[in-house]
Amino acid sequence: MLTEDGKHLYVSYDEYHNLIEKLALKVHQSGWQFDTILCLARGGLRPGDILSRIFDKPLAIMSTSSYRAEAGTVQGHLDIARFITTPKGEIAGRVLLVDDLADSGHTLNAVITMLRTNYAPITELRSAVIWTKGFSTFTPDYSVEFLPSNPWIHQPFEGYDNLSPDKLLEKWKL
Repeated sequence: MLTEDGKHLYVSYDEYHNLIEKLALKVHQSGWQFDTILCLARGGLRPGDILSRIFDKPLAIMSTSSYRAEAGTVQGHLDIARFITTPKGEIAGRVLLVDDLADSGHTLNAVITMLRTNYAPITELRSAVIWTKGFSTFTPDYSVEFLPSNPWIHQPFEGYDNLSPDKLLEKWKL
């Protein structure tokens, strides 16, 4: 649900999973065949996992991080992992790059530049995200929702960001 002022988008688990299914349909309806899904951790892990299951394709993972300040709401320095974890040797062929959103576009632009520079075995690279924000400098190949007001997206699992083991013990009284 988008707030009236357009500054916040609250997403339930059901909405989140429906959006991932719609993303799968967009990729499928394009007719493009790919060999591997490469998800960007952390935001792309859940969509990447679900797409990997739907398309029955191997899931590779690349860790990136830029939102650390102000409880994860302020973008900082972008860190990109040096290695990609993949179940089948080196990542190669046609690769679908998956993340949750194209926010500023900085992460996706940097990752794609790095992949094209350092991973020659990748012959074709396309991108898929759930949301694309209006101020993004990156235009994904596949996206489900365009958000012109650039809201902060409150994803359903963010409650775990502030849930420590001690708080879990208190909650469950184990």
